Formats: sequence, C-alpha cells, structure tokens
Amino acid sequence: MAPIVSIQNLTKSYASGFQALKGVSLDIEEGEILALLGPNGAGKTTMISIICGIVMPSGGRVTVAGHDVVKDFRATREIIGLVPQELTLDAFETVFNTVAFSRGLHGKKPDPAMIERILRDLSLWDKKDTMLRQLSGGMRRRVLIAKALSYEPKVLFLDEPTAGVDVALRKDMWQLVERLRASGVTIILTTHYIEEAEEIADRIGVINKGEILLVEEKAALMQKLGRKTLTVELAEPVAVVPETLAPFNLRIGSEGRTLIYDYETSGERTGITGLLSAIAQEGFRLKDVSTQQSTLEDIFVELVGEAK
Repeated sequence: MAPIVSIQNLTKSYASGFQALKGVSLDIEEGEILALLGPNGAGKTTMISIICGIVMPSGGRVTVAGHDVVKDFRATREIIGLVPQELTLDAFETVFNTVAFSRGLHGKKPDPAMIERILRDLSLWDKKDTMLRQLSGGMRRRVLIAKALSYEPKVLFLDEPTAGVDVALRKDMWQLVERLRASGVTIILTTHYIEEAEEIADRIGVINKGEILLVEEKAALMQKLGRKTLTVELAEPVAVVPETLAPFNLRIGSEGRTLIYDYETSGERTGITGLLSAIAQEGFRLKDVSTQQSTLEDIFVELVGEAK
C-alpha cells in the first residue's frame, strides 16, 4: 500500500543562504503515529509547514494521499489537519463558534453534534460559550486541536501540541491521540517531551540540521541502539577497581558501594557471566544486582551529539 505522505528529496533555503532542509526523504504510512524528534532549529516545523502548504519548498516533492502539496493544494488541505505551536486564535470569539467556523472554512457542512463530541472529548464542552481570551494557555491549546479535528482530517500534524500544558491536560491529549489512531487517522507529532514519543509512537524519526538521521520502529530502535546498565551492589565499599576487572570498563558509584557495567543489548554476548565470575573470584560479597534499559532520550541525545 502506498504511503499516505511521501516526501522526496525535500529542500528549503532562504534568501539569507540558510538551509533549513537538506534533501529530506520520508514515507509515512496510513494509520501510524510518527514522532519527529530534533533540537530547536532542526527543521521540524519547516518540514511540517511545507507539507501543510504554509511554506513553499525550494526543491523536492511532497504528496499526501497521492496529491502533490503544491499542484493540488486544495485537495491536500482537505486531508490535512494542523495544530501549530503558536496560539493564534480570535480572542473575542467563543470556543464553539471558533471550532464550527474552522469546519465551515474547510468546506464541510455544519454538524453541531460532531462539534459537541469533539469538545467533550477535549473537556471543553463546559467552556463552549466562553471567549477564547478568558481561557488558560492549556485550554487554548485544546481549542487548536478541536479546530483541526473539526473538518475530519485523514492526516493530523501536531507541532509541539503539549508545550506549556500541565500534566493532566497532557495525558488527556494523548488519550485522544490514541482514539484518533484507532479511527484510522495518521498522526505526525513533534515534541520535546521524549517520554511521550517513547510511550505512544509507532516509529521515531530524528532530524538535526535539516537532515533526517534515522527513522525506525520504536521497538527496533530501542533494540538496535539501546544499552543496558548492570549495577552490582557490594556488601563492603571499594576504593578502586581491581586490575583483574579492568577489561570490563567498570565504573564505581554510590561511594564505592556499587560497580556499574554498560553493555549493548544487541550483542550476542553481554559479558555478564564473565563479569560476575570475575567479581566472585575477587572475593567481593554481593548485596544486589539490577539492570536498567537506556531510554529513548539517551538514544536521542547520543544521535544528535554524534551529528554535531
């Protein structure tokens, strides 16, 4: 099945000479959640803006459901929903009217029942007659999502949707994202909250300095690039690592009471068996042994650091 979004050799340069995107290619499958991670200025928002028809590309091609985003602008805008970073709303309009207007703006027939359902899903129904200027930042962020959902997009872009939103609102939003995915909506999100990407995304993309560093299924990425840490808690503290244990590159932690061993999860041999045997031969008495898996944030920091 053809990808619902196809990006081919996409470039964007500005008059100043700055290259925001450098030959980005990416296919996004229908019904998936793709999390796009990258530091500030990496090119995330530029790429989304081009796909959504807000910014013109310098080169390359983007199609959405087979429609070229430049040549078939109207067709692609009917398919795409966008929740931008900026809180750009009419401060003196009510919540209900704002969302209903957004639906009409995209050529959809009035459907008050659907607008009510969206507002209830986003815990906005009790605010339906409230002017936007009277809402908190988090609630206005919800209104932006409601506007995007009002015209029933097949592809939804969430550009830092939980920026400045408290934890409770954030959890509600991600529950909604899960329901949207279940209904067949394709979701592409950018976020600085890497733990969110780790929890809900099907695939992870990392972009830096206008280039895609990788796009991987989350599980495969964690398996391929993840590391584990083995922590050995000792009954008595040690001051230095014995020479016989030097090949394991151990670190001493917790005031000499732990030995820390890093190993690759993808390797055929972890070296743990040999390490524990060597520790026993040294006469160390153990209190506890535990392992910890590296997080997506650890992997992201390492990838971006290598690309500098």
